[in-house]
Amino acid sequence: MSRLPLQTIESAPEAAKAALTTAEKNNGYLPNLLAILANAPVALETYLTVSGINARSSLTLAERETVQITAASIHGCGFCVAGHTAIAYKKAGLDEATVEALRSGQPPADPKLGAVANFAKAVIATRGAVSDDALAAFKRAGYSDQAALEVVLGVSLATLCNFANNLGKPPLNPQLEPYRWSGPLAAVAT
Repeated sequence: MSRLPLQTIESAPEAAKAALTTAEKNNGYLPNLLAILANAPVALETYLTVSGINARSSLTLAERETVQITAASIHGCGFCVAGHTAIAYKKAGLDEATVEALRSGQPPADPKLGAVANFAKAVIATRGAVSDDALAAFKRAGYSDQAALEVVLGVSLATLCNFANNLGKPPLNPQLEPYRWSGPLAAVAT
C-alpha cells in the first residue's frame, strides 16, 4: 500500500491536474510516480521540466536509460527500475543481457554503456566529486565534458524520482509488472 496518497486527475491539487491529464493521455495510464508527485505540484512540475530537458541532452536514449536504471538500482527504487526497464526494452532497443546487467549493477557488454554506467555510479558515490581517473576513463570511452554534465543531469532527475518513490512507496502500475525488480534494496509497495 502506498505511504502517500495516489492522486488521480480528479483528486489532485488544481495545479497538477493538467499535467496528470497529459501524462495519462501520453502513457495510456497514469504512472503512480506522477500520482505521488502530484501531492506537491511543484515536485511534479520539476520532474516534468527536468525530464524534458534531459531528453534534449546529447546522450542517446540508451545512454540516458543506462543512467536511470543505474541510479534507480543504487537508490533501491523498484518502481523506477521497472519503469526504465520498460523504456529500455520498448523505446531504447536495449537487449535483455544489457538491461539485466544494469539492473544488477554489473557492467554491460557494450563498452560505451559500461562507461556511462560506471561514470553514473561514480557521480552518485562521490556526490559529483569524481576522481580524475573516473573522468578520464569516461572521456577515453569517447565522451565529452558536456556528456559528463549530462550524466549529472540524469542522476539529478533520477534522484528526484527515486527518492519520491522510496518515500511514497507506490505500487507498480499493472503495465509495469512484467518489469518488476526485487533487488536488494527495492522499495515498492506490494
